[in-house]
Amino acid sequence: MNLELVRTLQASGDDAGALAALDALTPSPTERTQAAALALLLGRPRLSAAWADGEPLLHAAALLRLGERAEVLRVLAGERDSARVLVLRARATGDMQVAEQARAHARREGDSPALIAAAAHLGELLLPHGPYPALRALAEGLKVSEMQREHTDPYLLAVLSVVQAQAGGSGKAGRTAGKALERSVPRSPARVLALHALGQAGEAERERAAGDLHRTFSLLYPGGQV
Repeated sequence: MNLELVRTLQASGDDAGALAALDALTPSPTERTQAAALALLLGRPRLSAAWADGEPLLHAAALLRLGERAEVLRVLAGERDSARVLVLRARATGDMQVAEQARAHARREGDSPALIAAAAHLGELLLPHGPYPALRALAEGLKVSEMQREHTDPYLLAVLSVVQAQAGGSGKAGRTAGKALERSVPRSPARVLALHALGQAGEAERERAAGDLHRTFSLLYPGGQV
């Protein structure tokens, strides 16, 4: 199997074929980073972590999905405090101050994806304090998406749907969760959280297990904690 075949199958929508090809892949040294990124997209974080040596941010993202929080911090130990590094550290520690630092760095750096990720995580962290502080944090991520004229990040939408439900807007929450589900990819954190928000706990658990996602990846999964 080769990496180009995996890409072709994934782009064509052949999820089962892409997974089979990925699982049979032995990337060459020059392909390992690209293979690791594709493995993460396809919901194979263990493969991604195995192939992402030399790419600490990608490695840390894969380890986060696996719940290896201490290892995430070790991998990132020598990295400067960029917005993306701080987002990963915030997710690994559940530290509100680090999440706020990630948001501030993303604003200064003009890093829209990092700002959206920081907003989503702040929404998770703030929800125990009530839905309205969480909604205010999420609003910045939504605004950035709108300014970029891009589809809103599915994980941000999934978090938003949970917050909307707690604010009493069950109809709006259901519509938001539906959008998150539609835009998410199989075995991703966004899909798992969207399914939970839609009350489809059994299907959410199947997706979580298929994607090797640790229950503590998100504060908003049932039983999730940081």
